Amino acid sequence: MASRVNTSFTLIPNQKYRRSNRRSSYFSNTFDSDSQPLSTLGNFKALPVEIFQIILKYLSVKDISMLSMVSKTVSQHIINYISTSSGSKRLLLQDFHDPELPDREDITILDHYKSLGLLFKRCTLLLPTKDRLKYIHKILADVSCFKFNGCASPLQCVGLLCYGIFLQTLTAGWDELECHRVYNFLCELTNLSRKMQTAVCSKPGSARKLELRIRLFCRNVLLDHWIHRSDSAFWLTCILKPWPMVNQARLLYILFGPISPQDVVPREWLLENNARLLILSGNNICFTFMASKAVNGRTIELARLIVFLALVCEKELYCMDWAVKMMQRVCKVFSTPVERNNFLQSVANAFACAIMEMLQSVMSEDGDDDDRSFMNLFHLVQAQASFHKEVLYLTMNVLSS
Repeated sequence: MASRVNTSFTLIPNQKYRRSNRRSSYFSNTFDSDSQPLSTLGNFKALPVEIFQIILKYLSVKDISMLSMVSKTVSQHIINYISTSSGSKRLLLQDFHDPELPDREDITILDHYKSLGLLFKRCTLLLPTKDRLKYIHKILADVSCFKFNGCASPLQCVGLLCYGIFLQTLTAGWDELECHRVYNFLCELTNLSRKMQTAVCSKPGSARKLELRIRLFCRNVLLDHWIHRSDSAFWLTCILKPWPMVNQARLLYILFGPISPQDVVPREWLLENNARLLILSGNNICFTFMASKAVNGRTIELARLIVFLALVCEKELYCMDWAVKMMQRVCKVFSTPVERNNFLQSVANAFACAIMEMLQSVMSEDGDDDDRSFMNLFHLVQAQASFHKEVLYLTMNVLSS
């Protein structure tokens, strides 16, 4: 009797357990890896796509990026989510004129696009480079501030910088061939090569807005955000390599030259800065540049450049005989003695004019600027003396031999 009673009591919980088991069989079959193999969606298989996308809305971009590596199927669902209007609205933030995200003060929009670049990198991992770029362009095509001429206020906009951070994260670790494809894709997309051709073939300053757009696009998208110089050098090489040397120099000036505080457009360099750059570029580039002016009959410009080469040599304590020998080498470019004599006369006149200009500057200024102008005048007078001393040495040596 006691044993039957015990048996009846033990049957009741067992029956309840079995009923509970039948009622939850759907969920156990879905989630229990011992019951049957899970699909590539894992536990998300039980959810409708709409619910899966709602879940994604509550995940950070970094978390979605991690989730995309679970399986190819999950990655495809995330790609589909990115393509939806709600997904693109949430991920493609466009507050480029207000770099602080309104809902999360600790994250800037640059951080957001860095994470987004990693997400796209992982989602498109299995696609060929060409297809990856096409897909990414399709998603980003509606972001106007990512376009070459897309923003009406480019100087107050971080859109191109965000685009550059995005591309940097996306292409990190890619080999050079793939990166060349990226550059060619961008050139085709923006018609960048033709825009550069227009800029470098125009008279300086005549295409000011185009020069500014080229500067902002190349600096923000391709050059400025790399940590290692080798990466920046690669992209700069892509920009410069198709062009002859004279156009390369013009592009470098457009990209890195000093800018006007009024419109951020490159201004003309002071001759002293031009001379300093030529000296640092080495003898071959310096001579080629100066010989080009001689051949094209720009004698007065060349003479003034000689003066400022001498001034830089004086200021930086370089050997003044280098400037004299460079002038002697350039003299040989002129085809007739008359042209050479006119050039030498222009050099003497250029020294006199430069000294008078600096003297006038000293007399018209007050305060600290006056001291700086006086020192420039002092160095120029010293440079003239040292330069002519080397010319006399050279002349006397020739006569004595």
